[in-house]
Amino acid sequence: MLRKFVYNKIFRTTGMLFLLLLLILFPASKKYSLEDDKVIKTSSNIKKNEVFLIDKNGYVARCMVPIGASTDEQYAKKLIELLILGGKYEDKIPNGFRGILPADLKINNVSINKNDITIDLSSDFYELSGNYDEKAIEALTFNLTSIDGISNLYINIDGKSLKTLPNSKKNVVQPFNRTSGVNKIYNVTNYKDTNNITIYYVSKGNNDYYYVPVTKITNDNRDKIKIIIDELTSSHIYETNLMSFLNYNTKLLSYELTDDVLTLNFNNFLFDDENTKSILEEVIYSIALSVRENYDVNEVIFNVDGNEITKSVIKNIE
Repeated sequence: MLRKFVYNKIFRTTGMLFLLLLLILFPASKKYSLEDDKVIKTSSNIKKNEVFLIDKNGYVARCMVPIGASTDEQYAKKLIELLILGGKYEDKIPNGFRGILPADLKINNVSINKNDITIDLSSDFYELSGNYDEKAIEALTFNLTSIDGISNLYINIDGKSLKTLPNSKKNVVQPFNRTSGVNKIYNVTNYKDTNNITIYYVSKGNNDYYYVPVTKITNDNRDKIKIIIDELTSSHIYETNLMSFLNYNTKLLSYELTDDVLTLNFNNFLFDDENTKSILEEVIYSIALSVRENYDVNEVIFNVDGNEITKSVIKNIE
C-alpha cells in the first residue's frame, strides 16, 4: 500500500513537471493591446488610463495615471485637473511629467453632447506662462478626446468662446480636435495641399520608456502609413531625445485596409530576433499608436513575408 502511494505521488509530480516544461517551451502567442496597461490595478482598485501631460523636454507626452470616475463628465474634470499645476491630483502624476495650466484655474462647467465636449474655464486660463498656450490646447485636446466617443473640444472662458491664445494672441478656430496635431513640426515648401501625420516616438523616462506624438506637417501626399514607416525607420530623428526602435532596414512590402483592420506586411528586419521571431514591444506600440491617430481602425496585424506574426488591438470593438 505504501509503495503504491509513493508511486502515485511520483507519477503526479512527474506529470506536473512535464506540463510546466511544455508551458515554458511553448508559450502562448502574444496579442498586443493598447488597452493592456489600462488594466493594471492600483491598491485603490483604480485602473491606469492613458493621459497626456508635459514631459521634462516640454513635449505633450503619453503616460499612464490611475484615475477613474462614474461619469464621463466627472472623468473629464479629472483629466483637466491633472493639467493644473499644483492641482489636487498632482500626486498621481509620474515622475518626469507635469501639468501646464495655471494653479488658480477653476473649472466652471463640463458638458458632453454626442461627439462634442464643451469645457468652461475661469479667466485664470489667460495666466499661462511663457509660450505654452498652444501646448496647453494640445494637452487639453488629446486628454479630453481620449474619452470614448469624444472627437471635438470646445473651450469657453467664463462663458465666452475662446477666440485668441493668451500669449501669442493667435486666432483660434473651434472645435479643437486631434487632426490639428500636437508637438508640430513643419516641413513644407508651401501651405497648399499639406498632409498632417502624427507619429509616436519613444522617449526615456526615469525608469521606463514612454511615447511622444509628433505631428509632421508636410507636402508629402503619399499614404500616411508609408510616411509613418519611413519616418520611424529614418536615421534622422528631429530631436535627440526622441527615438525609434524600428530597424532602418525594415521595409513595408505591402499593406491592406479592410473594414477596420490594417494589415502590414514587412521584410524580416522587423524582427528584433529572427530566431525567436520576436518584435520589440516599443516597435509594436510606436506603429500601432501612430496608426490609431491616422486611421479609423480597431486592429493592426503585423505580417513578415506574408506570415502573420502578431496583432495589436487599438480599441475595444463595440
